[in-house]
Amino acid sequence: MLKYAAAAAAAVAIAYAVFGADREPPVVWDRPNPTATFSTTLGDFEAELFMDRVPRTVSNFVDLATSGFYEGIHFHRVIDDFMVQFGCPHARDPKSKKAGSGGPPDGAFHNYARNATDARFNGGNIRDEFTSRDTNAAGTLSMANSGARHSGGSQFFVNVEDNGELDWFGGGPASHPVFGRVTAGYDVVLKIARAKTDRDDRPVEPVAMRSIAVAGLA
Repeated sequence: MLKYAAAAAAAVAIAYAVFGADREPPVVWDRPNPTATFSTTLGDFEAELFMDRVPRTVSNFVDLATSGFYEGIHFHRVIDDFMVQFGCPHARDPKSKKAGSGGPPDGAFHNYARNATDARFNGGNIRDEFTSRDTNAAGTLSMANSGARHSGGSQFFVNVEDNGELDWFGGGPASHPVFGRVTAGYDVVLKIARAKTDRDDRPVEPVAMRSIAVAGLA
């Protein structure tokens, strides 16, 4: 698997050398966007995933979701009137001090809209995908990162307010690309956001992801 991941990363590097960082193979997605159903301990919500706009980001998420990576992980940062954050593997332990600092393993994944192989590297990170000007509006899903380039991996958040200051195209220091939007069960997202938290913004009563089911890929 490690050998395969290294080969995939090399192939991705060649593609960037040929097309350039801003000229990748074209997106070919001529069908409705896929959807994801998030089953949490506080209820379910559904989201459209913007495969037609940010296919690397969505394909990375789909790969992790369909592999079961997210199952049993807790929401580790919850701020009412801002956002709820999720996806750190350390947060399988809801009291972990390392929650928020982890990511997925390096490896290859299928980029569905480019019919190509993409890769996670340097600690499970993917290349930034600053291509679509979808703003961080309430109800959107957005990639979390450390602030450094190409530092997004498995963590993401759901905005519960309009947070345009987080847009990659807004001119500020934050760069968080939106890759989906909640289409049903937004009340569940708000319930998570309004959970009582400790001084580190972790829910006092842990909120876990039971499963994520993705539909509409075929």
